[in-house]
Amino acid sequence: MSGTGRVRRPRRPVALAVVLTAAIALLCCTGGTGAVVITQLAGAEEDNLAMNAFGCGVDTEIEVDGDLPLVAPYGRAQMRNAAVIIRVGKEMKVPPRGWVIAIATAMQESGLANLPHLGADNDHDSQGMFQQRPSMGWGTPAQVRDPAYASRKFYERLVRVDNWQRRPLTVAAQRVQRSAFPDAYAKHEPIATQIVNALTGGAARATGDTTELRCTTGADIAASGWTAPIPGAVGSGFRSTRRPNHQGVDIGARKGVDIRAAAAGRVVVSHCDPDNRGRLSCDVDGHPGKGGCGWYVDILHAGNVITRYCHMVRAPLVRKNQLVEAGQVIGKVGSSGNSSGPHLHFEVHLRGDRSKRGATDPVPFMRERGAPLKGHG
Repeated sequence: MSGTGRVRRPRRPVALAVVLTAAIALLCCTGGTGAVVITQLAGAEEDNLAMNAFGCGVDTEIEVDGDLPLVAPYGRAQMRNAAVIIRVGKEMKVPPRGWVIAIATAMQESGLANLPHLGADNDHDSQGMFQQRPSMGWGTPAQVRDPAYASRKFYERLVRVDNWQRRPLTVAAQRVQRSAFPDAYAKHEPIATQIVNALTGGAARATGDTTELRCTTGADIAASGWTAPIPGAVGSGFRSTRRPNHQGVDIGARKGVDIRAAAAGRVVVSHCDPDNRGRLSCDVDGHPGKGGCGWYVDILHAGNVITRYCHMVRAPLVRKNQLVEAGQVIGKVGSSGNSSGPHLHFEVHLRGDRSKRGATDPVPFMRERGAPLKGHG
């Protein structure tokens, strides 16, 4: 905690994804939250379908005077407040990443409700969506209970945080809020992303450094906080008929290319994966059938998502328990472990489950977050 109406339904967004193709050799390797439900009010089904076509937002004014999409478990009043947060951010020319951070913060502080002074249940004199304290200079009680005023004050402090767009959401939010529970914001990031997408036609998939709502490309970081780990194209896919136990995708790249963290998080694994004979032999190129990921890293992200990066050419550049920012270089492409040539084996795991039971196809996962893997836009 820190020291009513409608959203005008925008025109249906046009999917901006461009399918890129590339001839790439088949590479051999091995890889070592509650559901968010989006519902629409009557008459908006077409907009929902268009949003699912992976648009990256539409440049129309956000209003709060009518029907609005709902994102469970939040109701109309909360979604109205979220729309105000987005509208103020857009008016202030804060990039969409800021909208996600602001909404996630308000989810933690008030459940997106515009709370009055709660008397004996109040934490000091905290009030409003962001639980801002009049005694700490945030404004008068009436001002901090005005959603537009409270949003503006939040953004004014957020944009003064150094490198705020690349920092973990919980770090950026804490620099503004000074909460007694600084790690609590992170768990709201996935649903905050869904809310921004629902209210804007997919703006959480837009590049994080502009208000133009253009789709991410290359090393851009989406407003969702995600980015592609390397620029190469996907070759071997997830659990194909030929390779049913392939728990990720292979992305082609030359040896030594930078591998970047796909999102901010905490390193949970950074070491050499033993081969099939139990040997730690990651400092040499591997071969098919050798077994193991070679040098690899696992990173835990918001929402209990884990990403895995295998076959690095040498020891990773990050250590266990280190906090990393989105896009931070964590290692170099190589061919260690069970590999037939230089590439990145990239996995995504849900529910904090690092086993094959938690693995999900990285292609749709990354695309939905505005960070499509090359060749699969």
